[in-house]
Amino acid sequence: MLVKAFGSAVHGISAQTIVIEVVTTQGIRLNLVGLPDNAVKESEYRIRSAFATNGYSFPRKAIVINMAPADLRKEGSAYDLPLAIGILAASEQLPDEQLADYIIMGELSLDGKLQPIRGVLPIALQAHEAGFKGLIIPVQNAPEAAVVEGLEVYAAENLSQVVEFFSGNEEALPRVKRDIQQDFEQSGNCYDIDFSDVRGQESVKRAFEIAAAGGHNLIMIGPPGAGKTMLAKRLPTILPPLTLREALETTKIHSVVGLIPPGAGIVTVRPFRSPHHTISDVALVGGGQFPQPGEISLAHNGVLFLDELPEFRRQVLEVMRQPLEDRKITLSRAKSSAEYPASFMLIASMNPCPCGYYNHPTKECVCTPAMVQKYLNRISGPLLDRIDLHVEVVPVPFEKLSQTQKAESSAEIRKRVIAARKRQAERFADKGIYCNAQMGSQQLQQFCALSEDCLNLLRTAMQRMSLSARAYDRILKVARTIADLEGTPDILASHIAEAILYRTLDKEAWGTN
Repeated sequence: MLVKAFGSAVHGISAQTIVIEVVTTQGIRLNLVGLPDNAVKESEYRIRSAFATNGYSFPRKAIVINMAPADLRKEGSAYDLPLAIGILAASEQLPDEQLADYIIMGELSLDGKLQPIRGVLPIALQAHEAGFKGLIIPVQNAPEAAVVEGLEVYAAENLSQVVEFFSGNEEALPRVKRDIQQDFEQSGNCYDIDFSDVRGQESVKRAFEIAAAGGHNLIMIGPPGAGKTMLAKRLPTILPPLTLREALETTKIHSVVGLIPPGAGIVTVRPFRSPHHTISDVALVGGGQFPQPGEISLAHNGVLFLDELPEFRRQVLEVMRQPLEDRKITLSRAKSSAEYPASFMLIASMNPCPCGYYNHPTKECVCTPAMVQKYLNRISGPLLDRIDLHVEVVPVPFEKLSQTQKAESSAEIRKRVIAARKRQAERFADKGIYCNAQMGSQQLQQFCALSEDCLNLLRTAMQRMSLSARAYDRILKVARTIADLEGTPDILASHIAEAILYRTLDKEAWGTN
């Protein structure tokens, strides 16, 4: 008897329907074909144990299972449940009339209980697009899948519940629904840190406000203890809230990696990723024999913070150049390839020299000029070109540290950021971009027209600082954001002047300081 059940394979951050064809013939052997990996092949032992524990019989016949399309590699233990249901239906222990209506996924324990799986949101979205009526998954994953409207999501705790459901008892599996709006409302004030905690550093706070308003990359340079890490950790508190589209994109990536906690639904807070400087290039950009997202994709729609930037290996930093420009990463391997989104804000920090006290107002630097230059040369000019804002962080004097008066809160700064982003959203409504940092050459020509005064000022800065063409574009984007924060339709000379100040750490200018 031939029976078809349906599962799903996650590839990149998308999913594809897998048809599980099960046929029984004369014999005693189980043959599993269709490029299954070892975890899928081992499912036979988990299924046999689950059948024995729950009172089902494993057929004493030859079983051939084909997982189509046969040229797509099947990975992981999430196929245990659809394989088990297919075997039960093929051996006439279960009706097969409704199997075509559902995607079934789940890992079986030896006692028949279901364990959570990865990549549930891409699977749910694909099931809805393919026209399936519903999705049957482990109870821990159900809230995540329930964010997809128009798809019936059923939460299963064990194999017996799924068997009862397909046997005609629809109440055996509870249907899960989720209010996405409520999830966003609950995440409205989820931060226990605030910019009001930061004493002094008004110029740096201004740079962070500009970065948040336009989605710009930023690097801080300053001595140890000046507050660079403290400031970076507070950036998410002033970023605009995630839209539903951004939340779904972010959740898909985190779901594929398995970072969605059991029982959790959609990601409603912008990610903040801070990898250690010992990270490998594969861990940062993604990859492996079978590609997986890296830190830059996990930071999609959020912040990637690289503390002590020169301590990262040169090769690790250089592989970020293409994702910073294209806002995506394409991983090609001999056996497979995948594309992951990587639209993130890069926030970096570094000391001015190996000892950290070059140009410090009170402490003496013990580094030689050669040591300082060698330290700075760890960051290439092309990478520095891709960072829009270069900010010097100076130590905070005692008088400001001891002040009891609270500084401006994150909520107040965030209001101005949201207002600026709203202007950008209206400007780029039909352009496929969402903030000033994403503008291409056509948008720069259209929305960043300069007066004669602005052109003269920018020309002088380009000549004196030996800035690159890419730095020219960055200055225009930052100036456009400053104008948006002030609510002015045109870029003024004051906006250009402030944007130029944030290019003082360019490689050519840096070496002359």
